[in-house]
Amino acid sequence: MSSAASAPAVLEASSERAASVPWYIWVGVVALTSSSIGGAWDVSWHRSIGRDTFWTPAHMAIYVGGILVGIVGLWLMLSATFGSSQEAREVRAVSVRVLGLRAPLGVFLAGWGGITMLTSAPFDNWWHSAYGLDLKIASPPHMVLLLGLRAVSFGILLLILAAMNRAALSGASNFRSLQTLFLYLGGLAVCAQMGYIQFKVGDIFLHRATPYLYIGFAVPILLMTFSQASRLRWAATVTAAVYTVFVIGEILILPLFPATPRVGPVFNEVTHFIPGKFPILIIVPAFALDLLWQRVRDWKSWQIALASGVVFIAVLVAAEWPFANFLMSHASQNRFFGTMYVDYNTNPFGWDRGRRFFFPQHGLILARGLAMAVAYASVSTWIGLGFGRWMRRVQR
Repeated sequence: MSSAASAPAVLEASSERAASVPWYIWVGVVALTSSSIGGAWDVSWHRSIGRDTFWTPAHMAIYVGGILVGIVGLWLMLSATFGSSQEAREVRAVSVRVLGLRAPLGVFLAGWGGITMLTSAPFDNWWHSAYGLDLKIASPPHMVLLLGLRAVSFGILLLILAAMNRAALSGASNFRSLQTLFLYLGGLAVCAQMGYIQFKVGDIFLHRATPYLYIGFAVPILLMTFSQASRLRWAATVTAAVYTVFVIGEILILPLFPATPRVGPVFNEVTHFIPGKFPILIIVPAFALDLLWQRVRDWKSWQIALASGVVFIAVLVAAEWPFANFLMSHASQNRFFGTMYVDYNTNPFGWDRGRRFFFPQHGLILARGLAMAVAYASVSTWIGLGFGRWMRRVQR
């Protein structure tokens, strides 16, 4: 009787889990959201206050994400390896073995990333003690931190992806929820990608080919990857929308809080946190790519990549070039577009302070640069296409 009663209970519990998103995935999403907010906040902290103590709220938001992922990853690994509960058996069934331990592939990758993030903390403190209070983002300890963040992000994405792929095959009701979370994290990945190149694609550079080269290589690979992996027709638009909303939210929220520079020289009065620049309008070419990809499913990979590169750069330039003129005008100096915010150490006679384009390009030089941007975007799309197709097969 006990056996007969327990079987329906096990099936019911398994069915309930199939209809919901596993708790550890929610924790991973919260962790990455915390780290993303902390990263944007930390950049603003450097631009508004300068390098401060390690124990700033922005740093804590970043490292809390790594700690959360580490704790959850350790629990899942121990549970899948040694546990005997129903949940432990289900996790073990979709795990890989590494050095005798079992866990989903994403857990091992995210766990390594969390350890790397925590390793960067004392490295960062030592670096500043040895070389002073630099304001550079691309310092060695920051690169270690960014590497760890990328590993954590990719690990959590793999964890969601594997569950989403299994749900797609079995027809589980939690597929849409997993798909939504996957694309949300895809949008955060676009935020991170644009964050790495933000000082190369600022509004004063947008009448040159250089920013379109950077964006052309950095963004289409993500848009195509998430489009292929998620199975959603409008995946590129959704991920670009998450990036757009995140950055606009930064512009609207950060200046609400006071900040005072603590590192000289101070060229401009700053009384509140300085947000990032208005988001690049990648949502426009993302929408164009979604329309294109729905019509070229039967094309060869190189044909899709080439057409995508042309469409992405052509639509991006058509949207961003005139919009850059607006960003340079007095009309954009308001709380929404935020072009009146400048760092405390921005040169008062510089291009940004004077709201002037940095050596704008024209004619043949510009055409050559944009042609190279098309090539970069095509290669980026081709890589994303192959990677996205591989991701659709991940189930562990």
